[in-house]
Amino acid sequence: MITLALATAATVSAAPAGLLAHRQLRRRRAAAELRIDTPNGIAESGFVRIGGIDQWIEIRGEDLANPVLLELHGGPGVTNTYFANRTRAWERHFTIVRWDMRGTGKTFGHGEQGAVTFDQLLTDAVEVTRYVHERLSTDKVVLLANSFGSVFGLRLARKHPELYSAYVGTDQNIAGSERDDIAFHAVVRRLRSGGKRSAAAKLERIGPDPTTWTAADWGLHAKLVASVDPFIAAMIKKMLLPAMWFSPQHRLRDLKTGADGMKFSERIGVESVQFDAWRDGTRFELPFFIFQGEHDSLTPVARARRYFDDVQAPHKEFALITDATHFASFWQPAQFLELLLTKVRPLVTDAEHRAEA
Repeated sequence: MITLALATAATVSAAPAGLLAHRQLRRRRAAAELRIDTPNGIAESGFVRIGGIDQWIEIRGEDLANPVLLELHGGPGVTNTYFANRTRAWERHFTIVRWDMRGTGKTFGHGEQGAVTFDQLLTDAVEVTRYVHERLSTDKVVLLANSFGSVFGLRLARKHPELYSAYVGTDQNIAGSERDDIAFHAVVRRLRSGGKRSAAAKLERIGPDPTTWTAADWGLHAKLVASVDPFIAAMIKKMLLPAMWFSPQHRLRDLKTGADGMKFSERIGVESVQFDAWRDGTRFELPFFIFQGEHDSLTPVARARRYFDDVQAPHKEFALITDATHFASFWQPAQFLELLLTKVRPLVTDAEHRAEA
C-alpha cells in the first residue's frame, strides 16, 4: 500500500513542467513553515554512528525545556520525516526526535545497512535513545511508537523503563499467536460483496494466520484491506501522497529511495510477526498509553484494546482518535496533540519536577 504510494510519487518526475513547478512552490512554502527561530529552539539533522553504520536522526522543537518525544516509525521502512509539516504544532510543546531506521529513508540511501533484524533494531533503538539523552541533556524521553515501530516498542519500553518516561503507542500493532480471524474474514466478505471474487480467493489462499505469511502475502493483505476500506483510500489520497510529494526534505530521488527501502525492509516485517506481545509480557514499569484510530482496519482497535486490558502499569490510558484510520496521529495531528497535552505531558513533567526536587 505505502510502497505503491511512494513509487507513484517518485515516478512523477516525468510529469508536466507545470506540475513540477507547482511542487517546487509548495515545497518552498512548506520549508518556510518548518523554520524554527525561537531562542531556545533546535532544528538539526544528520547522520549519527549507530550500531556500526551511519543513521539519519532529526531533532526539532521550539524550546529545549519541553519534554522529548522519540518516535519509532512504521512500515517497516516508512520514515516519519514525511509528516514534519503536519506535526509542526507539536514542536511548540515537545522536542521531536525522528530516526530513519536501517532500511529506511536517508539511512537506507546512505549506504551499507548491515544486519537488519528485529534484535538489531532493538539494539539500535537503545543506542539512539542514549544518544538523545546525551545530546539533549535529559534522563528520560517519551517513547512514541506507531505501526511497525510499536511491535518492538513494547519490548523496548518493558525492558528499559529507566530510559523512558512513558510509552505511547498509536496504530498499535499487537503481534502474537492470538489470531484475528474475524477481521480477516470480514475483509474477504467485503471483497466478495464488492464483486472482487478473484481478490477474495487470493486472500483466502494465504489464510488468516499471519505467522505463516511471506513478505508477498503481507503486501497482498495490506493492499486488499486498503481496497475495501474507504477511510484508508481517503487517507492515502488526502494525506499520505501529498505529505510525500510536497515534503521540503525529500527530493524525487529520496522518494524512490524510500520505496526501495520499504521493499528491502520487508524481510524484517516477516520476522517481526513471530514476536508475541502477550508472551513477551504485559507488565510495564512506566506510564502506558494507546491512542488508536477508531476506523483502523490494519491494526484493529479491538485487538489493541484486548492487549491494553491485560497491561499492568503504574498508569495506563486508552483513547480513540475519531474519524481516523491507520496513520491516525498524522491524519488527525491536532487531535493527537490534544491527547499528548492532556494525558501524557502533565504526567511526564510532574515526574521531571519530582526528580529535580
